[in-house]
Amino acid sequence: MSVLNSAQQKAVAELLRVSPVADELGRRFADAGHELHLVGGSVRDALLEGLSDDLDFCTDARPEQTLALVNGWADAIWETGREFGTIGIQKNGARIEITTYRAESYDGVTRNPVVSYGTSLIDDLSRRDFTINAMAVSVPGHVFTDPFGGLRDLAAGVIRTPDAPSISFGDDPLRMLRAARFAAKLRFTVDETVVAVMRDMAADLDRITAERIRDEFTKLMCAADPLTGLRLLVDTGLADRFLPEIAGLKLEIDEHAQHKDVYEHTLIVVSNAMRLEGDTAPDFVLRMAALMHDIGKPATKAVGRDGRVSFHHHEVVGARLTKQRMKAMKYPKDVTSEVVGLVALHLRFYGYGRGEWTDSAVRRYVTDAGPLLSRLHKLTRSDVTTRNRRKAAQLATDYDALEERIARIAAEEDLAKVRPDLDGNAIMELLGVPPGPIVGQAWRHLKELRLDRGPLDRDEAEAELLKWAREQGHIA
Repeated sequence: MSVLNSAQQKAVAELLRVSPVADELGRRFADAGHELHLVGGSVRDALLEGLSDDLDFCTDARPEQTLALVNGWADAIWETGREFGTIGIQKNGARIEITTYRAESYDGVTRNPVVSYGTSLIDDLSRRDFTINAMAVSVPGHVFTDPFGGLRDLAAGVIRTPDAPSISFGDDPLRMLRAARFAAKLRFTVDETVVAVMRDMAADLDRITAERIRDEFTKLMCAADPLTGLRLLVDTGLADRFLPEIAGLKLEIDEHAQHKDVYEHTLIVVSNAMRLEGDTAPDFVLRMAALMHDIGKPATKAVGRDGRVSFHHHEVVGARLTKQRMKAMKYPKDVTSEVVGLVALHLRFYGYGRGEWTDSAVRRYVTDAGPLLSRLHKLTRSDVTTRNRRKAAQLATDYDALEERIARIAAEEDLAKVRPDLDGNAIMELLGVPPGPIVGQAWRHLKELRLDRGPLDRDEAEAELLKWAREQGHIA
């Protein structure tokens, strides 16, 4: 009991820290005869790491009554969630959402809620996703309410549902994905009974829109421990409903690291990529590219006469599959393009250490990567998972040399802005042609020369352009 009492005291202490906002708001509701409770993730976070400036409250007041109570007090008000009983406000830098007690029912097919307002705090807490999100602290009284053992589960690091898991997930199958996300975010263990129901009801996730799955999955990938969440998704079959390529990696042996299958190799690459992020915010594009970089292997697996396994051109196939999957998950085109680009380029480095790369090859590497270059550096380094220390050290040394070479050439040339040595106007003037396809062809030819040979002076560039034009029959 001492741990729980200490945790409860901490929750109240954190609440008092923002009491100028929370308690003042609570008094406005109390004076009007209404209840107001800090609830859900706000209470959970207060117990774990401190209360943030994003505060969630629930109340027995209806939305129109809430609006009347905050009008003139709040710095800003928004009503985008009003049809679901939520009014948003901002006050002294705090972002606050106030939601009327709910007693929802669902149609069981599309997961469309039929919102009906409730009158009981306990009933409202019972419909929440997990016990750790079903605790409340009243304001201004600071009375702690925990009817489903959320504080106990928080102390034990366990994720459970307030109601039977089958009922909770039947109401909203996305909660199964949220269980994996919270396991990844908090490094908690999901209760075995909950896991069993997730496995049994995995197909129910098909009722959820791609956009909602995408948003939840993105949060999981950007969590502190996405590997825990990913393993749970694969083990329960949830991943098969929206990202089946990941579980498919389990059957493929990686030719670079034969002590582990491609699935395990992939998870290590994700972990390595996270470590290379440093102290920056989670990089979803890098993490997603690490997760998807080898998904082309199952389709390209071949066994040679000597018994060796190969996956030729799996980066090309993987890029295509990644684009298809991310499009199906409704990711924005720019995000998809960045992830696909990294998957397509992740093998380009191999062969550099054998001394085969010219300055031209280095320029093309930098140009093809473009703004993805820093991420490509991290992904390529992350992909080295061999237990052979000598091999790992040699690959690291080779990549160090490549980065140094890129820096040297970049100091001599502006690799970030590789352009032909003559622009379109100069091409038209020299060849005596109007705007059209010939100008574009000439521009591309000069760019290829720029990549191969580096910067050309004006006379060289003009001579090369005229030579090309004569060979193509554009001039006599």
